[in-house]
This record gives sequence, C-alpha cells and structure tokens, in this order.
Amino acid sequence: MDVCLSYSYHMDDEIAKFIRRVNPPRVVIDNEVCKNVTVIKVDSANKHGILLEVVQVLTDLNLTIKKAYISSDGGWFMDVFNVTDQDGNKVTDEIVLDYIRKSLGPDDSSCYSPRSTIGVKQSVDFTVIELTGTDRPGLLSELCAVLMDLQCNVVNAEIWTHRAKAAAVLQVTDEETCSAVTDPERLSQIRKLLGYVLTGGSRSRRSREPKTTVSSSLDETYADRKLHQLMFADRDYDEWENSVGDEDKSGRVIPDVDVSNLHDLDYSVVMIRCKDRPKLLFDTVFTLTDMKYVVSHASIDAEGPEAYQEYYIRHTDGSPVKSEAERQRVIKCLKAAIQRRVSEGLKLELCTSDRVGLLSDVTRIFRENSLTVTRAEVKTKGGKALNTFYVKDASGYQVDAKTIDAIRQVIGQTILQVKGGNTVVKPSSQESQTGFLFGVFKSRSFVNFGLIRS
Repeated sequence: MDVCLSYSYHMDDEIAKFIRRVNPPRVVIDNEVCKNVTVIKVDSANKHGILLEVVQVLTDLNLTIKKAYISSDGGWFMDVFNVTDQDGNKVTDEIVLDYIRKSLGPDDSSCYSPRSTIGVKQSVDFTVIELTGTDRPGLLSELCAVLMDLQCNVVNAEIWTHRAKAAAVLQVTDEETCSAVTDPERLSQIRKLLGYVLTGGSRSRRSREPKTTVSSSLDETYADRKLHQLMFADRDYDEWENSVGDEDKSGRVIPDVDVSNLHDLDYSVVMIRCKDRPKLLFDTVFTLTDMKYVVSHASIDAEGPEAYQEYYIRHTDGSPVKSEAERQRVIKCLKAAIQRRVSEGLKLELCTSDRVGLLSDVTRIFRENSLTVTRAEVKTKGGKALNTFYVKDASGYQVDAKTIDAIRQVIGQTILQVKGGNTVVKPSSQESQTGFLFGVFKSRSFVNFGLIRS
C-alpha cells in the first residue's frame, strides 16, 4: 500500500509538472490602467492551493491588496489583484516587480507541502521551536529566560495570543557555535524545560497539554501558516458564546461571517465583513485551504476601512458544506483566523545590536512592570535586533504612560520606541505603578520557573 501511495504522489507531481510546461503561468503587471493601484494578473493551470501561493507572495512583500477577483473553476486559474505598497502608492520598485514575475511566473520552481509536525526541528542555521499552551502574564519572559539559561539565542520569533491560548514559532541558535543545536540530549532538555514552563510547573493543571515534542525533520511551512495550524489544533475557535453584542469578552469587535449553500450550483458561499488590516486576505485564504476547501471564485474589496470578502467554495471532492455543524465550524474557524493576528495593545519597537539574552532581558522588564505581551515579532538582520511587541497591562487596565517612560529609561529612549496601538496610553495612580515595579512579580522565584498567577 505504501508503494502504491508513493507511486500515486509521484505521478500526480509529474502530471502537474507536465501541465505547467505545456501551459506555463503568465504574469502581467500593469501600472497604467488604474490611477492609484498596480494591477497584477496571474493566469496558470489550476491546482489546489495555488491561490494561497499567490497571496503568500504578495503578502510577504508587504503589499496591500485593495481589490481582487479570483476565478479558478475547472482546469484554469485566473486572478486579478489591485495592490499598493505600504504607503498606499503604486508598486514601482523594479526589484519588487521582477520578484513577483519570477515567483509567480514560469521560472518558479518552489513547491509547498502542507504536511507539518509540531515540536523542535533542525535546520542548517538554526533550530525551530514550536510551542502552544495556555497564555498567562509573564509566559514569554519565562520561556526566554529558560532558553538563555540553556545557552540558546533567539534570532527570529513570532508569538501570537488569542482567547487565552498562546502559540510561538522560534528560531534559536547555539550560543557558542551560532548554528543549530544538534545534540539529541540537549534538544530533549529544551523540550522538557519549555514544556515544564508551559504547564506552570504543575502536571495537574486541567488545561490542554502544551505541544513541545521533538522532531529532526525539516519543515518548510511559513511561520504564520504554522501559527494558524498550532492555534487551530489547540481549538482556539471554540466558545464564541462568550461575547456581548458585537464584541468578545476582551472587547474586540467580532467579524461578521456567514456561510450559505447554493444548492443549484453545488457551491457554498462564504461572506466576510470586518475591519481591514494587513495580511487579512492571507489569513482567510489559508484557513479555507488548510481546511481542505477549494476556492472556485472570489471577490475582495478592501478599499475602505472595512474589508468585504466573498468566496465560492467546495470540498476537494466537489461537494458544498454538508451540514449545519460543518457550517458553524467554518464560521468559527474563520472568525478565529481573522482575530488571531489583530494587534491588541500598545505597539513598541526595539532596535539595537543583537546579543545573547537580549530578548530575555527585555521581556523580564516588561514582566516586572506588569505588562503582558499579546503579540511579538522578533527579527535579527546584520547583527541588529529588530523586535516589535504589542503589550497590555496584565490587570486589564490601560497602559500607564509613566510605566512606559520608566521602561524606556532602563532599556534606552532611542532603543525602544512607542509606535501607538489599539490601547491608549494614559497616566494612572502612583500606587498602581509602584505595585507593578516592587510587588508580586519580583517576589516570584524565576529560577524555579514559577507561575505568575493573577
């Protein structure tokens, strides 16, 4: 049976390559037809996941998709995207335009495999650590402290939190060799200690068991794809009944999502209306693709503050959504996918020379000042650390301006910059600030990976 399956996969791949050679993709970029946007047209032979690949390329370039029209019913795929750069201007950089042509055109030889595992993986230059567990104040600080103690340097990372869940994808290197950690015993120790932190040092907790398994296989999955998969596996889409009106219990506006069937055409129609934000289209397209739905047609409009998305979907076997339970599951999963990347809190940007333990030190300072990280993106380029944090008060109050000033004094006014966010910075009482700096956080034993419980 394994031989037959392997042969089938090989034949499917060879057929796809043959069709691609006979009908190579065609990419047309037009900066003349529209006044304010660049129009990108992509025509190619159709295959499952091709829409996601196109959207991934545009998203990775930080392009804003204002409008899109997708048609991929049958054997051919035809897409039109109206895009701008981050500043709202046409895309005129020839390096970017050439990259789009090569990535989406006949020269592209990349192949994405949706199969993935969860745990610690080795790459040539770094070790990838994937974590999921229950979120709590100070969790990121504790994880970073453990990695520093294990002589691991975090060079890149993305951390998401949503509905009391936390997921992270971290790329770490050995402090001495500046390359991947390869010793099996050390990898096992990393998994064990990080798992201990995720459970708060107690195996009797009733929360879902965190994921910290170890694998030596490579994984080509993008970090944002993996974060969606980790959150999905941890069922963060459940319990949407904990909402009041149009807001969930954390005060975020719930996106409007509906799914209905067109029985005469064997389509299910997905309608989405929500506040627009970067990478929104990627998040919804990835969710539908990862749930094994095929987008046959779609229309996207994000020219205003709100985004409107309409998808005509089927199962890979050609059937529409088959039951009310499945319909509700699609709605919940899309709502979760939209909200996972919503940036809650005050945005802080850190830029300084990278060093081992930098992330541990910064997150410790946040923790000691009762700030909890709701989302983070850590990058290292040319020896420079370029980190973005979204932080909130761990007690649920607005972030204290004096607290932020104190943190910037410690880290460096030019190193840590306030970039704004969904939380308004307002001064609060001196008693509150004193409690953050000298109260419960410093009384905890960090060496023993103790929990910071609210």
